[in-house]
Amino acid sequence: MSGNDWNPEHYSRFRGLRLRPAMDLLAQVPELPDGAVIDLCCGNGAVGAALAQRFKGRDVIGVDNSPAMLDEARKTGAYSGLVEADINDWQPEGKPALIFSNAALHWLGDHAQLMPRLAAMLAPGGVLAVQMPRQWGAASHRFIRDIAASLFADRFADLPETPVLSAVKYWEMLAPLGRVSAWESEYVQRLEPKGEGHPVRLFTQSTALRPVLAKLDGAETRAFLNAYDTALGSAYPILPEGAALLPFRRVFFTLTV
Repeated sequence: MSGNDWNPEHYSRFRGLRLRPAMDLLAQVPELPDGAVIDLCCGNGAVGAALAQRFKGRDVIGVDNSPAMLDEARKTGAYSGLVEADINDWQPEGKPALIFSNAALHWLGDHAQLMPRLAAMLAPGGVLAVQMPRQWGAASHRFIRDIAASLFADRFADLPETPVLSAVKYWEMLAPLGRVSAWESEYVQRLEPKGEGHPVRLFTQSTALRPVLAKLDGAETRAFLNAYDTALGSAYPILPEGAALLPFRRVFFTLTV
C-alpha cells in the first residue's frame, strides 16, 4: 500500500454513518433494464452486499483506484468482479444498467462534463445514482482550509474549492438527459470519542483531511491537528460523555436515461 493510499481501517471506524446515505440513495433507485451494476469507487465494499441483495442475479462490479480498498472489498464476497481504475479513464465493458456512486465523485472536478459522460455509458433505461458530501462551507471543513493556509501558506494558500453543487443545479444540469430526482439531506451524526483528538477530527481524518496531511511531516502534522482540535471544540462542543454532534449535509440524485 502506498503512502497516499486510503486507510480502510480508519475509514471503517464510521461504517454505519457512512453507509446510511448509501442506503437512502439505493432506496430511490427504480427498476432497471438488463445489465450489470457498477459500484463506482466501491472503497472497502461497504455497499456491495446491499447492491447484490437488491439486484440478485446481476453482475455487481466494484471499481476503485485504491488497491488497499479493493483488497477489503474482495473479502466481502459481494462482487462478481473488481476493477482497479481511475474514474477519469474507466470505461465499462458493455452498457451497465446502474452506475452507483456513494461519497466519491466530490473528489473529481468539472461535474458538468463528468456526470453526462457517466450517463452516456448506461444502457437505455439505465440509472446513474450519486451521493456526495456537501459539507464544504461547514466549520468541520472550513477549519481545514483556514488552518492549513494560516500555518503553511507556502503549500495551502489557495486550496481548490469543492465541485459539488446544489441539488437544484444537478437537476438543471441533468434534466435534458432523462428523468431526474435530486435532493439534499442533513444528517445529525453523534460521534463517539475514539482515542486522542476531537471526535469530528477523527471523522474527517480518513477523508477530507487526507490531502492536507499528505503534504505535512510529523511535526507539522502535530501542529496542524492541535490547532484543528482546538477550533473544532468551539464549533462542536464536547458532550458530557465525550461525544460530539456533527451536522453533515449530503446531496443526492438519480438520473434515468
